[in-house]
Amino acid sequence: MTSRSADRVHDFGGLTIQYDERVLAPRDWTTAQSYWAAELIAASPPGQVLELCSGAGHIGLLAVQEAPRPLVCVDANPAACDLVRENARANGLRVDVREGPMDVVLHPAEQFPIIIADPPWVERALVGSYPEDPASAIDGGPDGLDLVRLCLTVIADHLMPTGSSVLQVGPTQVGEVTGLVARQDALRVVEVREFEEGALVRLDRRI
Repeated sequence: MTSRSADRVHDFGGLTIQYDERVLAPRDWTTAQSYWAAELIAASPPGQVLELCSGAGHIGLLAVQEAPRPLVCVDANPAACDLVRENARANGLRVDVREGPMDVVLHPAEQFPIIIADPPWVERALVGSYPEDPASAIDGGPDGLDLVRLCLTVIADHLMPTGSSVLQVGPTQVGEVTGLVARQDALRVVEVREFEEGALVRLDRRI
């Protein structure tokens, strides 16, 4: 049970998503991440879908609403985890919620065919420019990429050999992220879809 009632509701691709000031408000453009993940789920091997830095869970929940699979959501914020559970119940979906650091709460042997990652990516010096957003949900460290780097590590450790990941980053960070991926051996950038508000990067195993 949630410790308090969420006081805001958003229609996210047809899902009723509850949230409050403790988590990032759903952004409508990110339905594109859900729909892209759903396309990949439909062509992927069997297995659970993993969402990293899930917040209220709307992106992962919409993906598995469109392409039904078991969903695992990970977030370090207890309030976010409570809201994921509530949003799953409200929409008739099931979710396995893991509360804590993403590199700790997953078993080393767990592998997923699809990984959705929504890390905070705002540079720390710019966090104050978004007073309506909780700092913990948008602060990506000095260069905005601290949690992106950790997501890349977790994806590399837990993506099935024939799986795919859809990573959300800032609109100006695609080049830096592509460089980070190029400097490791596990993943490769397959496709980038850019939006005014952000960018989505598809990652597959390096062959």
